[in-house]
Order: sequence, then structure tokens, then C-alpha cells
Amino acid sequence: MHDTATTFLELGAVLFVLGVLGHLASRVAISPIPLYLLAGLAFGHGGVIPLGASEEFIEIGAEIGVILLLLTLGLEYTAEELLHGLRRQAPAGALDLTLNALPGVVAALVLGWGPLAAVVMGGVTAISSSGIIAKVLGDLGRLGNRETPVVLSVLVLEDLAMAVYLPVLTAMLAHHTVARGSLTVAVALGALVLVLYIALKHSEKVTLLVYSARSDRNDEVLLLRSLGLTLFVAGVAQRMQVSAAVGAFLVGIALSGPVAEGAREVLTPLRDLFAAVFFVFFGLQTDPVDIPPALLTASLLAIAGVITKVATGWWAARRAGIATMGRFRAGAALVARGEFSIVIAGLAVAAGVNPRLGPLAACYVLLMAVLGPLAARFVEPIVRTVRNWWRSRRPPEAMTPRDA
Repeated sequence: MHDTATTFLELGAVLFVLGVLGHLASRVAISPIPLYLLAGLAFGHGGVIPLGASEEFIEIGAEIGVILLLLTLGLEYTAEELLHGLRRQAPAGALDLTLNALPGVVAALVLGWGPLAAVVMGGVTAISSSGIIAKVLGDLGRLGNRETPVVLSVLVLEDLAMAVYLPVLTAMLAHHTVARGSLTVAVALGALVLVLYIALKHSEKVTLLVYSARSDRNDEVLLLRSLGLTLFVAGVAQRMQVSAAVGAFLVGIALSGPVAEGAREVLTPLRDLFAAVFFVFFGLQTDPVDIPPALLTASLLAIAGVITKVATGWWAARRAGIATMGRFRAGAALVARGEFSIVIAGLAVAAGVNPRLGPLAACYVLLMAVLGPLAARFVEPIVRTVRNWWRSRRPPEAMTPRDA
């Protein structure tokens, strides 16, 4: 009885504080994500008010939050748009993974941690946070922007790459044989192809599992069936060594027509609740004591990570024929790192790769999770300011009609 009461007290306090922080963020016109992360830092181990009884519930809620964020993002697009984007942005995805893995690989080798740690750190710095980016795009009202499908394609390509990377990394950390590692990768890829095929070719049948046009709309039934199907597919995907977020995203892609709009309406409040819990849990995983020793290296990696992600997004948007401001918005949107980076670092720490790897990854992710939403929010005024400054320094005779 006491434990239940304590859980209710802690959850009530956390949610109320999040509500206050969300109100504060809306007053100053920024994303609430950085404030949620800092709240998690304050509530975590070593924080101002450490939580105990409710931490397990928050962990489960955080996983549901990522799944709902990716589901609602998938509901914005059709299977045809996804396939077209993946085909067109494959070179951008390859560039993205190469450019953004490089800083992590170099850092691990310079620090003398060895090749296995280099493989781990490459994954930590390479993969953007689909959950944070989905939330930021929704908060800023950019889901309908021209550059958003480009961002989405890059994120999906990253998640597909993770379907190969994670089984390989797991096999390396466990010192499995090449044959066993190859089997794990084959199972993961097979499951991914199957889910993608169903989403692309049988979306009408998936839709019928959630809603029938012949019956009156019932929001309760729609909520239960869409959420249940999503969690089930996410669970199957994770059991097959594929990202649960990818499974949820593909369910969103598979749902089409009026049911997609209805599912988005009924799921949005639930998504916002669990998404906030996800960002708090992010902060809970970081002990403030571990931050100062890793801050310098993490800051250098963060600077490199901002530059490489902006460059990737800019180039990908340019290939899609998007104007200059949209290119910078695409690059800034990709900056945030998050759930995948923590998962990768957690696997390495559990395997005993290097005791300093965990704090460095946590500090890096926390910095990037804060910088990502801020970069997305302020990229436009920064670009305009720099552009105006540059024009003011050019002599009138050197200006083109476009500069005028």
C-alpha cells in the first residue's frame, strides 16, 4: 500500500512539474524537450529529488512514448511517399551514416579505447533520435513542410541501418562466431522486409484490423485497436532484433484514409503524455556526477555532430530541390541524438568494453538532445541574421539581383 501511494505521489509530482515546464516553454516559444530533459536530470540518481518507486513505470512509459511518436509520424505519410523517399535519399543516408559515425570512431581511437569501442562510439554519434525529431517537428508545425519528407527518409534509412548494425554489434560484444552473427542479421533483415512488405502492399487489410468504414466511428474502439496493433507489431519487431520504433512507424504508414486521421486524433493526447515521460526518463539515466569529467570530450563531439548533421540535411534537401532555408531546417532537424545512442552505449557498458564509455555517451546524448530542439527552433533567425550581415558587408556593385 505504501509503495503504491509513493508511486502515485512521485508520478503526480513529475507530471505536474512537466505541465508547468511545458507552459513555460510555450510562453517563451521554444520546444519543451530541453526542460523535460533537465527535469529528468533533477529527478534521477544523484539529482535534487531522486525517484525510487515510480522509476520502473517511467521506463515502460518511455518506451511507449517512442513507439507513439513514431506511429503518429508514420500516419502523416503514405507507403508510396515512403518508398519514393527511400529510393531518392539512399545516397544521403549513406553520407549521413559515414559523416556522423566518423567523429565517434576517431574519438574512441584517440582516447585509446580500441577498435571495438570505436565501433560502439561510431553508432552512438551516427544515429539521430527519431523520437525527439518527431516531437520537435510536431511542436514547430513543420510536418507539412517540403523538407520534412527528406528528414523522414534519412531517419528511416538510419533505422534500417540499425537493423543490421545492432545484431552485428551484439555478436561482436558477445564474441559470437561469424555464422551465428550472420544468422542474427538475416533474421532481423527478414523481419524488417516482411513488415515493410505488409505496410506497402496490404495497407487496406491492416486498416481493416483497426477500423471498418461500414461501422460508425467509435473513438474508444479506434484507440484500443490502433494502439494494441502498434504495440503488438513493435513487440514482434523487437523480438526479431528490429527496432520497435521502426515497427510502429510502418504501422502508421500502413494505416490509410480516414482511419489514419481518426487514429491521429485519438492518439495525440496519449502520445504527448508518454513522450514527455520518455524525455524525463532520458534525464533519469544520467548521473550529474558523471557529467563534468566527460564534458570536454562530449562538447567537442557535440560540435562535430551538429556540423555533420547540418551538412547531411542540407545536402539531402538540396538534392530534393528545396530552397536554402528549407535545407538548413532539414539539417537542424537531424541534430538531436537520443534513444538509439543510449541503447548502443548500454550494450557496450554491460559487456564491459570501457567504464568511461557510458558517462561520455550519456553526456554527449544529453547535450545533443538539448541542442537538437534549440537548433531546429532558432535555425531560421540565425540563417537570416548571417545572411543579412553578409549582404551588408558586400559592396553594392558586387550584389546580384537575388541579393537585393
